[in-house]
Amino acid sequence: MDKPHNKSIETLSPFKTGRKSLAIGGIIVLLIAVSPFVFYSYRSFPDDSQVWETSIWSFTTLFPSWYAFAWYAVGKVVPLYLMLLWFFTCKHWWHWIILVPIAMYSFQLWGVINESNQLDELEIYYLIPLIMVLVPAVYLIRAKLFSKVRGDDLKTFEKELLEKKTPWQQVKELFR
Repeated sequence: MDKPHNKSIETLSPFKTGRKSLAIGGIIVLLIAVSPFVFYSYRSFPDDSQVWETSIWSFTTLFPSWYAFAWYAVGKVVPLYLMLLWFFTCKHWWHWIILVPIAMYSFQLWGVINESNQLDELEIYYLIPLIMVLVPAVYLIRAKLFSKVRGDDLKTFEKELLEKKTPWQQVKELFR
């Protein structure tokens, strides 16, 4: 008896991957592995004053010290870049909802860069419109997928998922 051909298992085999996918995977692993070192890089900033002077330039911050500024900034940059990495490498249908924490960390990082006095307080007001658009859109995608699964046979559904489509074609298909 022959086994049915399952392409998803075939693509997961470590022996069938190409050099390009191995290189990309290696870069992704390196970016994740470096994240603790990037996070603790704030320790290399000066801790004694608000002015950071070198022979080339001089910077002043409103934070108590450059150490504090770097601690706040790195605390926003590292989760942001890990979320972006997750968003761009995720193959699941729900990956669009990851934009909500990405936007949250982006607004928080913007507050740190602008040296706002209200750090991590006003971001929710900027996120509400994004959440109001993303959550229904992700729910529509979910509803569309489940109606396809229940209505069509799984082979047609799998064939449709494997088709290459532009993002605009995907959005148009959601509302047909």
